[in-house]
Formats: sequence, C-alpha cells, structure tokens
Amino acid sequence: VQLQASGGGLAQPGGSLTLSCVHSGSTYDFNAIGWFRQAPGKERERVGCISISSSDGRTNYADSVKGRATISRDNAKNTVYLRMNNLKPEDMAVYYCVASIDIQCRVIKGWGQGTQVTVSS
Repeated sequence: VQLQASGGGLAQPGGSLTLSCVHSGSTYDFNAIGWFRQAPGKERERVGCISISSSDGRTNYADSVKGRATISRDNAKNTVYLRMNNLKPEDMAVYYCVASIDIQCRVIKGWGQGTQVTVSS
C-alpha cells in the first residue's frame, strides 16, 4: 500500500485546515484509512479512522479532536480527507495517514510520509 498525504501548512488558532491522503494498492490488504499525528517531544497520537470497505464510511475519533475533526472519503478518487476546525496550538504536529486492517486503526499496514501542520498567529 502507498499513501501520500498533503495539505499541511500554517493556520491560525481557531482556523481550519483540510488534509488529503491518496492511497493506492489492493483494498484486500486494508479496510480503513486513518490519521495519526506527532508533536515535537510527544508520542504519536491517533486522530481518527474511517472505514473504506463499508458502505457507510464509519468513523471514529480521538477524544482530543472529537467535535473538531471530520474524516471523509472519496473512494472514486482513493482519497481520504481530514478536516480540522477550531484549530488549537496543541494541534500543531506532523500528520500521517495510515492504512489499517481494522476500523480502529490498531493494526497498521502502511504509513504515509507526513505533512506538517503549524498553528500560530
């Protein structure tokens, strides 16, 4: 599986940003695409995941972003999006998309290269 994340950049506190992840490879190998992030000096944190194999595109989110993050998909484009609203300084991190065999993104099959999100006024 190959994953290409993009869309990072500079955003102001309270602002919004949308990240994209284009995935390729056999969908027999993974059932979900997720987003993780890692801030300097902190452990990698799961942001959320979306099923790409189910018809309803079930999602789940970490408590730290629930209500501010929305993960969506466009299966025709093999693309998953992460929309972050009401950005906070603690959202600043390198964001990675991953391919997983489970909807909770516990078993990771592949990682993208990461895209930097900076939150600053």
